[in-house]
Amino acid sequence: MIAGVRGSWQTIIADLSLILFMVTAAAMNPKASGALDNPLPARGEPTAIYRVGEGAPPLGAWLAAEPADDRQQLTVVARYPAEGMREAADTALTLSSEAEQLGLRPRIVLEPAPEAEVFAVLAFDDAGDWHTDCMASGNKGARRASGKDDPCE
Repeated sequence: MIAGVRGSWQTIIADLSLILFMVTAAAMNPKASGALDNPLPARGEPTAIYRVGEGAPPLGAWLAAEPADDRQQLTVVARYPAEGMREAADTALTLSSEAEQLGLRPRIVLEPAPEAEVFAVLAFDDAGDWHTDCMASGNKGARRASGKDDPCE
């Protein structure tokens, strides 16, 4: 509101609305976000979650029931208590082997947690392919760092 000018409550609300619009527009600027330059894989919203447990179908049968899409990434997450890291890693590798037999290359994540838990998440993740030559061109290789780090180290 302009100082010294008397106005009604509608003028005050209009001024506040304009300020709110400008702040929102500035916050939504995609170039201001650092997410585009992040070379690490991002976890997307899961489309399906598989939990290891009694009565659960084998991972291969579960994956066969899910719609196939090349843009999806399978992530096997194994959470383990203090002394259970080896068992969690072995379970994650077993699930990963089942998925690889179907032509998938799952990502494995091991996380310390109060209780043991193993599950697989199928999501549209921006995973990249961290197993190929880092100098290779194309969108399947690791993205180049922003000039600060060498991704091949």
